[in-house]
Amino acid sequence: MSHVRFAPGGGGGGAGSVIGSYAVSVQELLVIDDLLSALVGIEGRYISIKRVRGKEGYVVFQIDSSMDLALQELTRRIFPLCEDFVLVSHFVESRSHFKNGLVNHALAAALRAFLLDYQAMVAQLEHQFRLGRLSVQGLWFLCQRMMTSLNALAVLVEKAISNNTSGSATLNLLQSQAKAMAGDSAVRSLLEKMTECASAAYLRMLERWVYEGVIDDPYGEFFIAENKSLQKESLTQDYDAKYWQQRYSLKDGIPSFLTNVAATILTTGKYLNVMRECGHNVQDSLSESSKLTGFGSNHQYLECIKSAYDFASCELLTLMKDKYDLIGKLRSLKRYLLLDQGDFLVHFMDIAREELTKKPEEISVEKLQSLVDIALRSTAAASDPSHEDLTCCVERSSLLKKLSTLKDLDCSYPSDKLAAADVDQSMPLSLTGLETFCLSYKVQWPLSLVISRKALTKYQLIFRLLFHCKHVSRQLCTAWQIQQGFRSVKILGTPVLRSSILCRSMLKFVNSLLHYLTFEVLEPNWHLMHDRLQTARSIDEVIQIHDFFLQKCLKECLLLLPELLLKVENLKALCLQYATSIQLLIPSIDVAKPENTTKSKMPRSKVRKSENRGQQLKLASENVVMSESILKFEAEFNSELQSLVPTLSNSLQAEPYLTHLGRCILGVGIDQ
Repeated sequence: MSHVRFAPGGGGGGAGSVIGSYAVSVQELLVIDDLLSALVGIEGRYISIKRVRGKEGYVVFQIDSSMDLALQELTRRIFPLCEDFVLVSHFVESRSHFKNGLVNHALAAALRAFLLDYQAMVAQLEHQFRLGRLSVQGLWFLCQRMMTSLNALAVLVEKAISNNTSGSATLNLLQSQAKAMAGDSAVRSLLEKMTECASAAYLRMLERWVYEGVIDDPYGEFFIAENKSLQKESLTQDYDAKYWQQRYSLKDGIPSFLTNVAATILTTGKYLNVMRECGHNVQDSLSESSKLTGFGSNHQYLECIKSAYDFASCELLTLMKDKYDLIGKLRSLKRYLLLDQGDFLVHFMDIAREELTKKPEEISVEKLQSLVDIALRSTAAASDPSHEDLTCCVERSSLLKKLSTLKDLDCSYPSDKLAAADVDQSMPLSLTGLETFCLSYKVQWPLSLVISRKALTKYQLIFRLLFHCKHVSRQLCTAWQIQQGFRSVKILGTPVLRSSILCRSMLKFVNSLLHYLTFEVLEPNWHLMHDRLQTARSIDEVIQIHDFFLQKCLKECLLLLPELLLKVENLKALCLQYATSIQLLIPSIDVAKPENTTKSKMPRSKVRKSENRGQQLKLASENVVMSESILKFEAEFNSELQSLVPTLSNSLQAEPYLTHLGRCILGVGIDQ
């Protein structure tokens, strides 16, 4: 009786006579004999089985209509138990195949064990019948306890079959059915036992993930999915790399008892995976208290999961900070890409000037790299062990266009407006290496989790802004030095003398901007990030702190405020054009050689040089091209500066961090 057996359909009076032709006492004996067979899914002489079309595993039991009506009524009361047995037996057989998954295998095994107990009960009833101690009424009475339990299991498997559940869905179904039987402690206990048996295989999968970081899921039942197409190398190559977010991810159908800790479970295994890929030993042996024995009401499994998370998080964070020197790498990024290493940059800009003035497509990146290496070895940067990770590159677009291509920066204005504004600037400059040069940094796994391609790109955006500001400042300083002789020329009120004042105002603007970017934005924000990193408890928290730092710096550096940034870029362009014009115009003005000067009366070289310079500056003051250029630059600079004032003032309320910049800029405006 261990297997369900179906006789051919039909059934009726197997002896050629109907049961109603016998006496009632004989009818009872005959029907009990058939019922004992029906209880294990076998047709009798007077009880037949009909399959239900379109419903897998469903059958209907029928009785010979000639039977005594009272006996028919009692017999039909027992039929639901017979039908439930057939349905559960069908589930056990059909869900024991490999394709149905480990959870269904385990549930089928538990149901099979229950059916063995049920069949043992039927065997005992048959023994009582052979001894002449069993009536239909007694049979019905003795089946009551089993009828309730088997019916609960039949309802369970009916839902499992109709929904074709597996894995997490089967466990959720078991739990919901157990909760629905809260009023019947015996049935609830049975369903909880089934849940415990079915979840054993799931627990083994969960254990391997939270203690080893391995997904052992041959039938796709676990609620964590692995995308093997995503490789860790993408973190250093792809701006939109989703490795950390999508290499391992949560699937639909999380077991209800793990919903609140699903994210913790996912993160725990991810941390262990990182350590395994670094060749670092992870937790191997399990103590008895750490084993996940069940999802009981004592919530012991939640404590185990929390302990596993704490271990993985602490181990990975220690590994990143100690072995891979995360803080040191971030400090190097600050030193080079946020221009904290001043002497290195000055030396590099001096020796790379000729190469940087070329068009981007004409620049030799290899030559620039060698110049970067020379600058590093010639300054204090040589003592930094990370300086060998510094590389350089040349972009193919301006800073504004680059910003417009990055869609995830949360700009306050549409990126297409920004791009259009960049194209339509009134005084466009042809791009050179000075506008497109950028430093980069070699980042190895696992540091690439924190310093990803996206994070490095944000560093580079800030670097390009700072580098160009430095370049503009250096050009203005050169123009200032050329004009130092203006004071000796007694031509007050001329445009040439006003050029000196304009140059000073431009220098004040650019240096105020640099001061704001360096000391009001980058320096305090970096120290704030550094302090927060000391108390971080997980790599995810480190990533969050670092990303927040970069986003805050981008915003406070105006890179996420296109309207303000565009005005600042226009002002820098004016300053650069002015400095270039001064450097070209003044040296180009020729001073005529003095005539009729005898050799004996020739002044000394210093006197001659001074006189020549004075004449040159005087001629410059009278030069029409020079005068018109200075007047034009003065008018445009003051106009652009004044137009920045209302824009900046309007932004102060929404962006309070601009207060310091506003004070610097407004100060320049008042001077004018």
